[in-house]
Amino acid sequence: MKHPFVLAITGASGVLYAIRLLEVLLRRGCRVHLTISPSGRVVLQQELGVVVDLERFSLSDLTQSAMGDGRSPATDMQLVTVEMLQGLEAAVCAPGGSEGRVVYHHFSDFLAPIASGSFLTGGMIVCPCSGSTLSAVVHGAGDNLIQRAADVHLKERRKLILVPRETPLSSIQLDSMKRACDAGAVVLPAMPGWYHGVRTIRDLIDFIVARILDQLGVEHDLIRRWGTLGEGEMVRP
Repeated sequence: MKHPFVLAITGASGVLYAIRLLEVLLRRGCRVHLTISPSGRVVLQQELGVVVDLERFSLSDLTQSAMGDGRSPATDMQLVTVEMLQGLEAAVCAPGGSEGRVVYHHFSDFLAPIASGSFLTGGMIVCPCSGSTLSAVVHGAGDNLIQRAADVHLKERRKLILVPRETPLSSIQLDSMKRACDAGAVVLPAMPGWYHGVRTIRDLIDFIVARILDQLGVEHDLIRRWGTLGEGEMVRP
């Protein structure tokens, strides 16, 4: 049996990347240990209209959105949000979709298995990764489970993928990214490409999720790769 992945959601913009990533991992039969920071909970509600209770978390809460009042036409973002939440719900409800495949850990639970290097994983993704989490990771703070689990992955030389979404970047943040790379992490900013035949917001989201999956060694068909586009679609990357 393959080792599980760790997915941490923190308080940066772009939480829909994490929703899509979780869906694809479940559809590929992967097991996921999930943890969410308090700021990550706020972003889930603000960006997606998803309300979760970190004290009594239920995976089904991630698939329910209060976005849109139904009295005005839905925006493109609202439509893609609903579509991706429905995709996650389908993955969760599929046979074996969430049964033993998603394990939730409270952000303050240092007794969780992912807090120990003896617990084997296939890698950890912090998506999205807030600036404060990035700083805490490179300084080995370990003030919550997310930071501790990231520290474990660095010290055990396991894959740690940090997905920041911030612009512009200060010299402090740039230095933190360099230090994270030097320590062995993969810094994968949420900077989607436009060369793969982009038509929708979903294509931009899938580009980033595809790059994360590539780093994890998880097969997918989310995007057409460079050199495989049809005639007239190829542009410079």
